[in-house]
Amino acid sequence: MNDKMTNREPDNIPTISWVDLAALTAGILYTLAFAPFNQSYLALLALCIVFTSWRKATPGRAILRGYLFGLGAFGLGVSWVFVSMHDFGGANLFISGLLTALFVAFWSMFPALTGYLAVKLTPDPATRILGLPSIWVLMDYFRGQMVLNGFPWLLCAYSQLETPLAGYVPIVGVYGTGFLLALSASILVTAAFDRQRRIFLSLLLITLWGTGYYLQSIAWTHVIGNPLRISLIQGSVSQDQKWLPENRQKTLQLYQSMTEAHWDSAIIVWPETAIPAYLSEVQDYFLLPLSRTAQQHGTDLVISVPTHGDTEDEKYNAVITLGKKSGSYRKDHLLPFGEYLPWQPISGFILNKLNMRLGIFTPGGANQPLLEAGGYPFITSICYEDAFGDKAIRDLADAAFLVNVTNDGWFGDSIEPHQHLQIARMRALETGRFLLRSTNTGATAIVGPDGGIITRIPLFKSGVLTGFISPMAGITPYAKIGDKPALLLMALLVSGTYFWGYQGRKKAV
Repeated sequence: MNDKMTNREPDNIPTISWVDLAALTAGILYTLAFAPFNQSYLALLALCIVFTSWRKATPGRAILRGYLFGLGAFGLGVSWVFVSMHDFGGANLFISGLLTALFVAFWSMFPALTGYLAVKLTPDPATRILGLPSIWVLMDYFRGQMVLNGFPWLLCAYSQLETPLAGYVPIVGVYGTGFLLALSASILVTAAFDRQRRIFLSLLLITLWGTGYYLQSIAWTHVIGNPLRISLIQGSVSQDQKWLPENRQKTLQLYQSMTEAHWDSAIIVWPETAIPAYLSEVQDYFLLPLSRTAQQHGTDLVISVPTHGDTEDEKYNAVITLGKKSGSYRKDHLLPFGEYLPWQPISGFILNKLNMRLGIFTPGGANQPLLEAGGYPFITSICYEDAFGDKAIRDLADAAFLVNVTNDGWFGDSIEPHQHLQIARMRALETGRFLLRSTNTGATAIVGPDGGIITRIPLFKSGVLTGFISPMAGITPYAKIGDKPALLLMALLVSGTYFWGYQGRKKAV
């Protein structure tokens, strides 16, 4: 089939054209839509640019433009990886830069593959309007859930918490809302080149966003009890000082004194691994007396501390509750390279050569009983577990609120803590629950059921955030159905798009 019939760009265009550079620029604009920049509508513009760049591209050109988009998006959006490895991981400047570049290069392959599939599977403009957004989100799901235990960073829906599309989040979650954003971009691109359907497509877009605006007024969950006074502690202990043996007692005294000043709270939450020691090392002389005091004041403590299993080699990143009712949760969704090493033995060999020492933990298992505090069960997540919506909706019917403990100290004064808080806010909106988020260096926050930040502590400020939350009940539509129906629909749309285009190609020949 010749270029005239396929309406593709010729292969002999310059090595790097202005359209290629536009795709790279679109990647940068895409990241500016997320926290801390918060230019939400730039995500829509960025998708419009990259979708347009694929419109008449050959498969090879689509790969290049998708890859350039990824370099722009991840190059800025995950630049905090360098901070983690250089400032706190012990790697030198060259190694940190090299590994960060490889990290960015790896994840950039996914928008590159998206571009290739967009050209190969959506050859017909009439069906591309649905097929292209479906491919985009399915690739995001593959990246966010299945590769290296999942890397759901920079999913486009996270940028839309302040736009009308947020109204869809409690119904279809982060992937369904991402599809609606990508569909909006696809509609705009199609309308720009199709005069005959421009009015219809404009009305469709207005309806899509207008419905989202209306849906924001619906409360999917309801209050079931009196407000609870809660206190979230942010110790702001620097990562490079946290685990030094000579600082352990000072850190324990810091958290104890901050806790004792807030015994009037029903719940007090400490951040991830606030205790720089294993549970067995501090249980008798520190935690048991603290638990007895909490019981006397009618307060429940939610504390994060690493624990051992049946053997010394079996280690868990855990959260325990002390006070009226004790319990334990062990982190299940572990962080690649930070808490376990994929691609063994290669990854272990490289890290040993670089003299980078990382914790190796054991998954806690999916079916763990809910912890309780303030008289109510709650959903627990540790660190980046809050980036997975399917975890937050598991057992949600029995949970009155969410608790996330995090240590973003590994990333210093970078954009990562801001992005992570934005991700956590999505879980509150998806579930219709208050979220208590306690972090070591920031950003500690109370998030409402609408995903809005009620109050927070700035980064690198030691303090206690005190406020009130209401226990909630009720199930959002997303919590009932999860991601599978939306993903199945998108897979069907891609299949239908390809079949329709295949039939069209047979007729053209």
